Amino acid sequence: MTTQTLLPIPQHFDPQRVGEVWRVPYQERAAEAAAWAKRYGMQPAAGDHRRTCLLAVDVQNTFCIPGFELFVGGQSGMGAVEDNIRLCQFIYRNLGSITEIVPTLDTHTAMQIFHPIFWVDQNGEHPVPAATMIHLEDVEQGRWQVNPAIAASLMQGDYPALQRYTLHYTRKLTEAGKYPLTIWPYHSMLGGIGHALVSAVEEAIFFHCIARSSQPRFELKGNNLLTENYSVLRPEVLEDSQGRAIAQKNSALIDRLLAFDAVIVAGQAKSHCVAWTIADLLTEIQAVDPSLAEKVYLLEDCTSPVVVPGVVDFTSQADAAFQGFAEAGMHRVQSTEAIADWQSLSQSVTKDK
Repeated sequence: MTTQTLLPIPQHFDPQRVGEVWRVPYQERAAEAAAWAKRYGMQPAAGDHRRTCLLAVDVQNTFCIPGFELFVGGQSGMGAVEDNIRLCQFIYRNLGSITEIVPTLDTHTAMQIFHPIFWVDQNGEHPVPAATMIHLEDVEQGRWQVNPAIAASLMQGDYPALQRYTLHYTRKLTEAGKYPLTIWPYHSMLGGIGHALVSAVEEAIFFHCIARSSQPRFELKGNNLLTENYSVLRPEVLEDSQGRAIAQKNSALIDRLLAFDAVIVAGQAKSHCVAWTIADLLTEIQAVDPSLAEKVYLLEDCTSPVVVPGVVDFTSQADAAFQGFAEAGMHRVQSTEAIADWQSLSQSVTKDK
């Protein structure tokens, strides 16, 4: 078997269970994966001639399981579940072509700048999650202020410093043309079930790990209390009002991704964490060599935008972002296409240039 051969999907995979939470039977799957690798002649990933990375962004229960805090329904209403059925099938079919899988994990605690407890209005009420955006003028005019009760937990009781920081933070978002500060429901809580990978996706990643002798590289993001972190490559704000660093770019991951021959991106949500991650990757690529954008493949049928019926629909923004990525040289692809065909796509783009 060559690494370009599409494999069958193992019998244990049940698409009807992708929208559920359950325990992966690791030992059983490990034995099956080892036998699967032997049956189809798969070699350890370390020997891959063409090194391909799958970057799976925030494929977690909190975003992907109906009824959880920030389920990404997309326009179909079941977007993340449908995406993950296709993502699992993609992983199984392409076990021999994927060198490494990098799952990112949105990781939060309660007292973060985008959670309700952080803020109060003039009546001492917290903002309504998913329906409140805090703009610079809201902070300037005192419509939203830092909750005094949390200061001791964040800045050694220095409430004025915390209040000054929020003014700086919302100003930086405005100056950079980013989304206003969105207040989200408590989600992806560290130690909670919402933080975990979707069971079916975790099982597929584990199966790949054993079959290809390739340890997945788990990347945690979002645990900084004082900044949003949609992208796994960098938080929204890096410095405080005095120019002192409060966070850093994920330079190690950036360098690792750029070293692969191909980087495939999937996950949730297309309009937020996926789009932000791709945008930051493109910025890093353009600073080094814009032609490197051709090595990036956007698995567009394995990602959905944030849609809250009657409240907000980010579909057009997500589509516009992906169109911009394509114009920069990245490829919009489908999970049913063979990775081998993508290589010829890159070659044809190079010839056209």
